[in-house]
Order: sequence, then structure tokens, then C-alpha cells
Amino acid sequence: MSLIPTTILTGFLGAGKTTLLKRVLSEAHGQKIAVIENEFGEENIDNDILVTDSQEQIVQMSNGCICCTIREDLRETLQLLAAKRRKGLLDFERVVIETTGLADPGPVVQTFFMDDEIAETYLVDSILTLVDAKHAQQQLDDRQEARRQVGFADQIFLSKTDLVSADDVDALTHRLKHMNPRAPIKAVHFGEVPLSEVLDLRGFNLNAKLDIDPDFLQDEDDHSHCDHDHGHGEHDHGHHHHGHEHGAHCDHPSHQHGRHHHHDDDVKSFVYRAERAFDPARLEDFLGAIVNIYGPRMLRYKGVLHMQGTDRKVIFQGVHQLMGSDLGPQWAEGEPRQSRMVFIGIDLPQDIFQQGLDQCLAA
Repeated sequence: MSLIPTTILTGFLGAGKTTLLKRVLSEAHGQKIAVIENEFGEENIDNDILVTDSQEQIVQMSNGCICCTIREDLRETLQLLAAKRRKGLLDFERVVIETTGLADPGPVVQTFFMDDEIAETYLVDSILTLVDAKHAQQQLDDRQEARRQVGFADQIFLSKTDLVSADDVDALTHRLKHMNPRAPIKAVHFGEVPLSEVLDLRGFNLNAKLDIDPDFLQDEDDHSHCDHDHGHGEHDHGHHHHGHEHGAHCDHPSHQHGRHHHHDDDVKSFVYRAERAFDPARLEDFLGAIVNIYGPRMLRYKGVLHMQGTDRKVIFQGVHQLMGSDLGPQWAEGEPRQSRMVFIGIDLPQDIFQQGLDQCLAA
């Protein structure tokens, strides 16, 4: 039986998670979805959808959806749902988990990798983060959980953009891209998102596509102090070896004079590139060591690697201390063989990562 795709929905209080979920639960979309509500949140799906006074933990919706409230831990809830599905008591094709507004998505994601029974039944499809455009700057300033939720995202939805100016949306988008260049950012209005943009995004698949915004850190107003666009642009690395020697420090906020850069967030991202192939044993040792030391602060990391000894791309990604890799497709004829990695984390020492990775390159 194929694995059950699971979407993790996160976002700060008031960002519109419940509005989006209500749409998923009440719309006649023909999909059988089990929604797991983390009931420790400040906002539960309202009574008009859930009969909250019933003792039943799982409520069947009229459109075939199932809504389930977590009373034990997530693992037990997922096991209960899977067992009922196997016995033919429940019929659902996918799962959406709503985390509480204050939750760190890390432990939720890790549940799917740490527990064999869960890993053999469910597949993480993607992490969606809802960001409230009106209150986000303050929330990101004040709450690390909000910054972590952005760092974990495969897709970011901006709600309430109609309540702020275009300049404010632009500044917020810019800030979010600095924190997480992997996640596309889309404005949504009252949870009206096509389901195709919510489900089956495959943000967690080990695939050969490394989703980094091509304009990542190519600022329109502060090129003057770097001799190229921060080592992160798509077209600026042809004339030197790694495309990051000169600009490695350029994306530190102290170098940024543009109007967007008054926030020094602890959740940051950086991109590593190299033309030379990696030595597999050295790279494995180094990644193992940094994950050991910095794992709790490494939110998401992903790479497409050029490895010595294989004509195929090596795809790797991880969450905190959990890391996986896979052989991808062959490098196409004429395609430049270049490793690209993106690391998103809390105050990660970029220089240590870059020097260490440089030392893993084959001679």
C-alpha cells in the first residue's frame, strides 16, 4: 500500500490556519482528508465544524473528511488513524496536521523519521507556514517560534496582505527570503488557496530540484560594497572557483544599508556552491560532525551534490539531526557539475561550514 501523504500546517496565532483548514474540511473537493488538530492551540476549529462536546476523538465530516483531535501525542494519534484505516473503519487518502501557533515544527517532522511504524505508513509531503502580514514583523522580532516556523517552511502563505501597504509586503517578503530562500511565498486571501497549492507539493522529496529563489539576496539597493552579488546569485559565479570566497560575509546585516535590513534575525540561510567534486568519505565525516554539534540549530538543509566516483547527482537533505541522501538522475551532457547546498538555521557559523565544506572537496 502506498504511503499516506501528510501536510504539516504551521503559523503563528491569528495567521489564518483555521480559516484555511475550514476550507479544506468543508469544501466539496472529493478528497478524503484526515485533519489532525493539536488541541492545545489557542484556537480550535470552531463548533460549527466540530461537535466539541462529543467524547469521540475522531469526527467524520459530511464531505468524507475526518477530523481528529490530538489528546495523546502525535505518534499515538497517527498509529490510531492508521490502524482504523487498515481495519476499514476509516477511509482517508491523506493527512493534514495543524500545529499550535506556538509550536516548533521540528519535533512534529521528526516523528515521521524516528518511528519505524510511522515511517512505513506516512510520507511527509510538505510544511506550510502561514504568516500574518499585518503582525508578522512584530512576531518575528519577538518570538523565536515564529522565526523557526519560517525556517522550516516548504511553502509560505502571506495572509492579511490587504491590511498593509505594498511596501510593507515587499519588506516582509524580503525578510522572509533572507530567512528561507527555499520556500516560495504567495499571498492568500481569507484562506482561499487552491488545494493544488496546499497538497502534493512534494517539498520533502529528495529530488534533484533545489528550490532556491534565484533572486535570493540580490538586493536592488546595496550592491556597492560587495564585488559580486553575495555569492548567491544564479549568474555571478563563473569567474571564480566556488562563488563564495569574496562575498561570504556580505549577507551579514551589518553590511546592509538598504531600507529592508534593520532586522538581524537569528534564523538565517546561506548557500554554498562548489565546482570541484566532493570526496564522499570526507564529506560524510564533516556533515556527521556538524550535525552532531549544530543539529538542534539546523532547521532545514538540502543540497544537490557533485560527488567523486559517480555520474549521478547526489541529493541530500535534513531536519535537525536527521539527514538522508539519495542518488538522483545523471548529470546531463553539457550541464555544469556544481554542488549547491542551502542551510537554514539559528545562528549557524557560516565560516565554519564553508571552510569545512571546502576541505571536503577532492583535490
